[in-house]
Amino acid sequence: MNIIQSFTYFFSSLGQVITDPVSILLLFGSVMMGIIFGALPGLTATLGVALLTTLTYGMQLSHALVSLMGIYVGAVYGGSYGSIMINIPGTASAAATALEGYPLSKRGLAGKALGLTTTASAIGTVVGMFFVVIFTPLITKLSLQFTSFEFFLLAFFGIMISGSISCPDTPQKGWLCGFFGLFLAMIGRDQLQTYPRFTFGITSLESGLETVPVLIGAFGIPQIIQVLSDNRAMPKQNKIDRVLPSWKAIGRNIKHIVRSALIGVGIGAVPGIGEDIAAWVSYGTAKKTSKHPEEFGNGSEEGIIASETANNSCIGGAMIPLLSMGIPGSPPAAMLLGALLLHGIAPGPMLEVERPGFTLTVSAILLLASISMWIIGILLAKQVSKILKVPSQLLMPIVGVLCIIGSYALGLKAINLYLMVPMGIITYLITERGYPIPPLVIGVILGNMADANLRRGLMVSKGSLLPFIQRPVCLILVIIIIFTFLSGTSFFKNFLSKLKGKIIK
Repeated sequence: MNIIQSFTYFFSSLGQVITDPVSILLLFGSVMMGIIFGALPGLTATLGVALLTTLTYGMQLSHALVSLMGIYVGAVYGGSYGSIMINIPGTASAAATALEGYPLSKRGLAGKALGLTTTASAIGTVVGMFFVVIFTPLITKLSLQFTSFEFFLLAFFGIMISGSISCPDTPQKGWLCGFFGLFLAMIGRDQLQTYPRFTFGITSLESGLETVPVLIGAFGIPQIIQVLSDNRAMPKQNKIDRVLPSWKAIGRNIKHIVRSALIGVGIGAVPGIGEDIAAWVSYGTAKKTSKHPEEFGNGSEEGIIASETANNSCIGGAMIPLLSMGIPGSPPAAMLLGALLLHGIAPGPMLEVERPGFTLTVSAILLLASISMWIIGILLAKQVSKILKVPSQLLMPIVGVLCIIGSYALGLKAINLYLMVPMGIITYLITERGYPIPPLVIGVILGNMADANLRRGLMVSKGSLLPFIQRPVCLILVIIIIFTFLSGTSFFKNFLSKLKGKIIK
């Protein structure tokens, strides 16, 4: 598909959504729902995508895509409401925003803070969309040259890097969670020889674990338990003044917007990392490079813009590996992958062959979602903020019921409930002990990819491991994986600190 055809298809996709009243209604409705999910503490973007996935099961594909992308974009942005109004981030990605947004709110500038976050989030989403359009086809062409060995190493690297970054102090915990997810993916008949593994004679497990119920349990149940066990009172909200942002403020921070958008896209493209890491890295970078670092923590425009631009541009970054290689870049993107598979879409190198223009359709929906998010954020900020007065303890039982209904509705299988509830309890117990969930989810998602490609590659090479070092891309990935592993060991860390000390001397 050349540039002219790409532009034609992109604008055609825009036109199809704009001219369809049902799509427009679903777009604004899902974005609004996403903002509510993001604003309320305990209701995350991942949980929002998970619950909506079950509702889109019977929709046609175009309407399902609009709904899922809308709630994804809205929820990542919506976390800023809790951060600014009551100093309780609605999502982990909005935690950095609270450091600057709440001080502004206490000074009577809550409207200004919301206006900045709304505009920065919209710009970040649009920048991410451009990178999806530009880089996804390039990476897809590269991945078409990959063999089974490269795909196995990519999946393995995704689990390793997710574990390392999700739990930087003790990456071993992240790796254990990742490999536990990898084990869960092995349950059922294998893809190559259809031999049942770890089914214990239960026929319902022979088809493997359903991804969506497992993810709903992993993200939904722990969040419900944590919120219900947290009895803290909601702080008093400050009044909202004029929400429409000052375009002069946006103009003088344009360099921070560009830098933060690039950071968000880059981090989003790393498997399993997510919007919260992007926001903190961007916020830290803005503080280090600022001419007035003393303003940070007291209501800095730069800090708000940096974190909010990065966490929304991360959406586009997370879509790049998802669409081109079938590897999700963040937990919400992992949930989106499950939703796409549910609708018969298999992201990866063959996606554009099987469904030409699908990437451009997703990009067009991202653009429209960012526009609708900005409109809702500017016009309905005062109304949406009132939702924060509803106690989370009242909402969580409703969310629990929705999790149960949603899991059962996927095929009307009772086994899905038996998967969701134990999975939720297990993930809650391990999170209480400091083990991260994203690597586990990435392991579940990428497990089949790693298993099938490793075994297929060994069959082709007749059991030889030489292709791991004979193929250039394989060798590079092997070196990166070894370095990732060594960098997480105390011996390697001590060696580097001693080496650094000698160099300084």
